[in-house]
Amino acid sequence: MARSKSIKIELARGDLTAKDMDIIVNLFEVPPGAAVPKHTHPGEEIVYVIDDGGILREPDGTLLTFEAGTALIYARGVPHAGFTNVGDRPLKMLNVFVVDKGKPLTELV
Repeated sequence: MARSKSIKIELARGDLTAKDMDIIVNLFEVPPGAAVPKHTHPGEEIVYVIDDGGILREPDGTLLTFEAGTALIYARGVPHAGFTNVGDRPLKMLNVFVVDKGKPLTELV
């Protein structure tokens, strides 16, 4: 009988910006009708979309969809989000933050 082998797929890679850091892992769900205000983080945010769903409207009216398996990296201090889920399904994501220790995780802009 042949043995099954584990499969590891690298989804995203980025540089670590500092040493005195926290790593925080969140499950983040944006239900239909919910808004996520534009914000920054004191470090990097890595996003992995777990489940198809959610149609996001940006402030300028642009519509975005993220398919399951989409991976994104947001750099330190770069404003992002500022969208509303206008779809009929939640957007489900796994978010990993590598941020400065002791600082607030999110700052609104």
